[in-house]
Amino acid sequence: MTHLLSLRLLLLIILPTFAFCQSSSPTRPNIIYIYADDLGYGELGCYGQKKIRTPHLDQLAREGIRFTQHYSGAPVCAPARCMLLTGKHAGHSYIRGNYELGGFPDSLEGGQMPLPEGIYTLPAMLQRAGYRTGLCGKWGLGMHHNSGSPLLHGFDYYFGYLDQKQAHNFYPTHLWENDQYRALQNTPLEVHRALNPATATEADFNAFIGKEYAPALITQKAVEFIQNNQTKPFFLYLPYPLPHVSLQVPTAYVDLYRGQWEEQPYFGQAGYAASRYPRSTYAGMITFLDDQVGILLQLLKELGLEENTLVCFSSDNGASFAGGADAHFFESVSGLRGLKMDLYEGGIRVPFLARWPGTIPAGQTSEHISAQYDLMATLAELTGQSAGKTDGRSFLPTLLGINANQAIHPYLFFEFSEKAGQMAIRMGPWKGVRSQLKQVPYAPWELYHLDNDPSESNNIAAEHPEIIRQLEAIRSTARKKAHLLDWELKGY
Repeated sequence: MTHLLSLRLLLLIILPTFAFCQSSSPTRPNIIYIYADDLGYGELGCYGQKKIRTPHLDQLAREGIRFTQHYSGAPVCAPARCMLLTGKHAGHSYIRGNYELGGFPDSLEGGQMPLPEGIYTLPAMLQRAGYRTGLCGKWGLGMHHNSGSPLLHGFDYYFGYLDQKQAHNFYPTHLWENDQYRALQNTPLEVHRALNPATATEADFNAFIGKEYAPALITQKAVEFIQNNQTKPFFLYLPYPLPHVSLQVPTAYVDLYRGQWEEQPYFGQAGYAASRYPRSTYAGMITFLDDQVGILLQLLKELGLEENTLVCFSSDNGASFAGGADAHFFESVSGLRGLKMDLYEGGIRVPFLARWPGTIPAGQTSEHISAQYDLMATLAELTGQSAGKTDGRSFLPTLLGINANQAIHPYLFFEFSEKAGQMAIRMGPWKGVRSQLKQVPYAPWELYHLDNDPSESNNIAAEHPEIIRQLEAIRSTARKKAHLLDWELKGY
């Protein structure tokens, strides 16, 4: 009897995972991955935010799992997106920085360094598994006329921004749909034009508001994609451009917060669009994003797709320091050190939520150390595909509550050539950081024990030479040369 009971318990553990690994299984879930832009670790209510309201994302956390030690692959847009979609960390990723082409005006739209043809991507993997794949939002990995078009990298359909510089304006003249220019009812707008504080009028601030708000259009197209593909497995990648500055949102969302706090106008003196009420506008942008999540969750419910859809939510990097954003006021990174462009925790530790009713146990919190480049391995295990040569480790066991089967990273590796050159390695509770690597070959390691010092305020490198030796051993083998000299650091 005891033997029979043990066998039944074993089957309860292995059969769900076995079922997910059958590529022909009719129960393969739909997958929606929502990706915020510059949303800090502490900017959702479920991560401790007190000033900004995010009820739908808080609901997502209650109905699923919330990760507390999840990382972006990089502290800025383009490399983070590349690492997410290719399953590679910063030492192996093809894109390792925001390599900008062209300029800001429509006539100079050139995008970023494009992905090369033939690179293996997450959506291409899911196409092989029989998924219909869609992208609605901000791409940042190439243009329609080069090897970076989303149609060349596994997407059956896309709509949104191709050039992330264009996404500095939420009232653009156009977006792109399947390599075609789609004109909008907005007039050209120079968002990086500063106002004169002595003469600026209400009309000057209102000039940064257009007729068609791009994030709302992105949601409309996402709704259409779901409706058109509800009878087959689909993967929908939703990289919203919010709350990346410029500070622009429909007035109704500014009014949700206006008058609650003392705030002074932002005149555009540090780049991006001016805003009469910068704090209220920033909070309104996050609440607008939250409402888009609510629209999608309601749609899944109405279509009867809730229990067959895995919904994930994360952010590409930490909170912004630019364009009138006020990370200190909102406690945007929950006391962590650093912001966007930093390899300290505030620049790379990000929210991650996942909901799949009936499959992911509700109300869970996980301290599993994971990274966005794990997503490809996770979805490969889920759909019975190969993730290829990946740096990721599937966190599917954690999602399913089978923690005993969870593979652990020996380390997470980060590097970033901007802001004087940085490197970081997370190894269990230990975090090593090196800075100034563009100027100082073999710059010394800083060392932090994150369990005891999550704010990275007490450098204990001198006390633990044995840990420094381990970091050095990892550093010497964890990367290959970048294809651009601009992305190389000194000290290899």
